[in-house]
Amino acid sequence: MAEVVLHIYDVTNSGSEKTNSTIMQINKIFKDGIGLGGIFHSAVQVYGEDEWSFGFCEQGSGVFSCPSGKNPMYTYRECIVLGTTDCSIFKVNQILRELSREWPGFTYDLLSKNCNHFCDELCERLGVPKLPGWVNRFAHAGDAAMEVAGNTAVRLKQAKTEIVSASKVAYRFLVGVTNNIASPEASGNSNRGAPRFQGAWFKNLITTGAKPSSSSEYDGEENALRQQQQTASDLPLPQPSQPLHNG
Repeated sequence: MAEVVLHIYDVTNSGSEKTNSTIMQINKIFKDGIGLGGIFHSAVQVYGEDEWSFGFCEQGSGVFSCPSGKNPMYTYRECIVLGTTDCSIFKVNQILRELSREWPGFTYDLLSKNCNHFCDELCERLGVPKLPGWVNRFAHAGDAAMEVAGNTAVRLKQAKTEIVSASKVAYRFLVGVTNNIASPEASGNSNRGAPRFQGAWFKNLITTGAKPSSSSEYDGEENALRQQQQTASDLPLPQPSQPLHNG
């Protein structure tokens, strides 16, 4: 059995003193002030004086070790005893070899596969509790936000495709309706002028957005209707077949 210790650092390797100072302030406010979390590097110590962690490199494994609490890239913060492992030193070395193969440096991702994720994996294989939630909370929140954003984009794209498809179907249906209205064979009304006008206007509205008031067809139909009304007004009134009686 061996004690498993988690070493935690403030991430101050940006190369900018101003940025490093800002990160320190963030960690002070969000971790020390309200206990929410911060921007941290972590490493696990088990059997011996070295700690094990994970970082980016272009070639080879991203798993590396250094003297516990003395990583020169970061500012040391604290250590937490996670428990004891039943794994022998031989088993621990085997686990580390496996992780070295499974965690190449080029797969490092700040949000989804960072040093804290590696330490979680190592602790799980050692049979001890994982890291406290505040150590990697910012990365989890960022990864969740990226996933939500990605899913939203996919859903919006799907919705747009469905709307376009539905619009095309509706357009074909409406064009078919107007064609049927405009066809003389499709109408049983003896006054074919009005149906033809309605069909032509509706079809024109769908295809070009033009209004019927400017069409010559509409003017012709309107003149025809006026002539019919004038002719009707000139006809004599019908005479009764029987004389009218008063009382």
